[in-house]
Amino acid sequence: MPLKFFLKLYARLAGLTALVIMLCIVLFYGINSVRSQFWHERFSEPLMRWLADSPSPEIRYHWLGSQYDFRVARAGELSVSSIVRERLGYGQVVAVEGSLGYRFLVTGFHGEALQLRAAQPYRDIAVASAQILRVHLDAATPSERKGAAERLTKGLNVGLQRVQDLTALPDDEVLERVYSQGSAFYRSNGEGRVLVQMSDGELVQVTLPAPFNPWAWPVILLLLVVSGSVLALALILVLRDLDSKLRKVESVAVRIARGEMGARVEADEGTIVSRLAAAFNGMAEHIQRLVNVQREMIHAVSHELRTPVARIRFGVQMIEDCQGQEALQKQLDGIDGDIQELDELIDEILTYARLEQGGPVFSLEEASVTDIVRQVVGEQQLVRPALSIEGEIDEATEHLALADVEPRYIHRAIQNLVGNAGRYASGRVLVRCHIDEDHCRIDVEDDGPGIPEDEWEKVFTAFSRLDDSRTRTSGGYGLGLSIVRRILYWHNGQAFVSRSDSLGGARFSLVWPRKKPIEPSL
Repeated sequence: MPLKFFLKLYARLAGLTALVIMLCIVLFYGINSVRSQFWHERFSEPLMRWLADSPSPEIRYHWLGSQYDFRVARAGELSVSSIVRERLGYGQVVAVEGSLGYRFLVTGFHGEALQLRAAQPYRDIAVASAQILRVHLDAATPSERKGAAERLTKGLNVGLQRVQDLTALPDDEVLERVYSQGSAFYRSNGEGRVLVQMSDGELVQVTLPAPFNPWAWPVILLLLVVSGSVLALALILVLRDLDSKLRKVESVAVRIARGEMGARVEADEGTIVSRLAAAFNGMAEHIQRLVNVQREMIHAVSHELRTPVARIRFGVQMIEDCQGQEALQKQLDGIDGDIQELDELIDEILTYARLEQGGPVFSLEEASVTDIVRQVVGEQQLVRPALSIEGEIDEATEHLALADVEPRYIHRAIQNLVGNAGRYASGRVLVRCHIDEDHCRIDVEDDGPGIPEDEWEKVFTAFSRLDDSRTRTSGGYGLGLSIVRRILYWHNGQAFVSRSDSLGGARFSLVWPRKKPIEPSL
């Protein structure tokens, strides 16, 4: 995976994660601020309504003033906003959060405003409700207590239970506060409880609604939905971009199928399809080159076959007019030579096509390069006895003669170079072999006219021949050097031409790695 693409993807994922977290935080606090306001007003409403229904709550429940700053005032005397005044006018219970806690406001029995402060709303409202309940139960006769309890629990929205089982009692710290103060607030299983001691010593447990839970399941569900929606949107955008890039590749593939061999995929670096685009373009270039080679080969083969076929046809016609055995034999020898020439051409074409269209199945093996060089030099010296064909191998090369090669094709490559040099040499061909720890190099030099520098690359093109080599005496079909280059390509090497410093003619060089790369084990 490209580093640039990884960093870009990592930055996008980090940004998306930060965006989701920030969005969830904003939603969490925004929604919970509304939920908290609603819960405080709903939780305090039973107590505030109870106080509002009383004609003189400040007298009847005078102890609320010292504990919770309970007061009765006109609506205009309260320092509240116009919205709070408007809500009070509608008879709603209003909770106003301040630096000292919450103020709970409601319109009283005579239209006055009642205010109750609570530093800890859940505990203070619970304790105040329990104290009011105790006052009324203590004031009721035993026969009236059951009805009063039902009316109080319904009006204050609390539960009431007499403590008769010792196992239901809270710990000693809570009991000590009950005996000293008359009531005590404590929590049990996350919910609030108020233990109250009646005037006759009976213990009563007041149960309350559940406290405000910021992590209620609707909030969690909403956060999950929002997070999932953002991630889904991001995934859609990513897949849309990926689909767009893949459609470009698909479009280019369709264009190539229609015959537009020059079509290529344009992809920016560091994208997820950059490697695919590079591989696709490489494949397209290879296909285009193969198509061009095929066209050139068809054109060149048709041209090359005309001459020997024409000579064979002419020879066959001449046989009919031959008068003697000697003339007949001469024509037959000519036809045989032309057939041999066709056979050699077909062999060259098949070899080049096999190498050009993906290459043979190379099975590299350890073999002596110096032995192959000596074999080629010996064979070519027998073929061309008029020339001096020499091999030059230093002592260091002899010790490193073994290399990973395909012996048959390396033999063919060196043979093609030596044969090519022999056709142009005036009298001498020199084959130098040098091998070190990493590379093998073979130079084939001759004392011929050489090759102009602007033709150095052209000589490796299939079916191309220099102007002075078009005669059959200097011979060739223009495939030998192309075959050499393809053989070196499949050995991960190179073939190139230059000028010989020692002989003055051309110097063809083959360079390839001495050892094949070690494939990593899976």
